[in-house]
Amino acid sequence: MIGDDEVAEAYASGRTTFMGLKLLVAPGALVPRPETELLGTTAIETLRSMNVAAPLVIDMCCGTGNLACAIAVRLPEARIWACDLTQECVDVARGNVDNLGLGDRVAVSRGDLFGALSGQGLEKAVDAIVCNPPYISEKRLEGDRAHLLAREPREAFAAGPYGLSIHMKVLKEAPVFLRPGGVLLFEVGLGQDRQVAGLFERSAAYEAVSTVANGEGEGRVVLGHSRRS
Repeated sequence: MIGDDEVAEAYASGRTTFMGLKLLVAPGALVPRPETELLGTTAIETLRSMNVAAPLVIDMCCGTGNLACAIAVRLPEARIWACDLTQECVDVARGNVDNLGLGDRVAVSRGDLFGALSGQGLEKAVDAIVCNPPYISEKRLEGDRAHLLAREPREAFAAGPYGLSIHMKVLKEAPVFLRPGGVLLFEVGLGQDRQVAGLFERSAAYEAVSTVANGEGEGRVVLGHSRRS
C-alpha cells in the first residue's frame, strides 16, 4: 500500500518504481502500487511454466503500462497489447513503453475493455490476459475510501455496487481472445478473492482456478485457464 503523501510525491516528481523499473506517472493515471507486483510476478511465472516460445499477452486496464512493461522486460520474446479507457492512461503508458525501448513489442490502445483490440487478429490466440481493474465499491468511495479521489482518477477505483463490475465484464469477454489453455489473471481487493474465484468457477469457460496470496497470507491474485475442450 502507498499513502496519500507518496502518491503526491510520485506525481510531483513524475516518477515511480515498479518491479525494478523506473516509470513515468502523471495525474489522470493511477500510481502503480507495490501490491500489484504480485500480479506481475505471478503472470511471468505462469507464462514461463507454459513454455510458449513467443507469448502473446494482453494488459487490460493498463494504467501507466506498468504490468505490460514489466512483463516485456522479463520475457524478451513476449508481445503485449495494453489497453485503457482514458487518454491520460494511454499517453503515460506510451511514454513508458518508449522510454524503455519496448515499442517494437508493446502496443498501447485506447478503448472500452476488449473493444480496443477488435479486428487485430488476436481472437483465440492470446496466451495470457493480466488485469488490475478498478475494484472499490461506489459506497466505499463515498465513505472510507473517499480520500483516494483527492488526487487520482475515479475511473481507477470505481467498480459498481460490489467492487466487481469490471472483473465480471472481463471474465465474460476474455474467452473470445484466450487460446485453449490460456490464462486470465486478476488483482483483487482485500477479501474479494473468494468472490472472484467463484465467478471463475461458475463460468463454463474456465478451469483450474487458483488464488495466490501475498506475504501476509491475503489472496490478492486470482487466475483461471480457458477450457481446452
